[in-house]
Amino acid sequence: MDLAELKVLSDLNAKVWKIEVAVGDTVEADATLLILESMKTEIPIDAPKAGRVKAILVKEADAVAEDQLVVILEV
Repeated sequence: MDLAELKVLSDLNAKVWKIEVAVGDTVEADATLLILESMKTEIPIDAPKAGRVKAILVKEADAVAEDQLVVILEV
């Protein structure tokens, strides 16, 4: 059975402050995948569904744009 890919997007223009998961990790729904920082505020990006981390498309300290693809989950 092929797993579906779920694309996780950035909520806003920000900097990647911390990545909380690694490729291959299994995550529950609402688990924090990474934390963005904007104007000294930390904003978590959470998994919308349970799944496995297929790809992380950003690095810590990267600038990301609103709606930029940051993580791909297999669900």
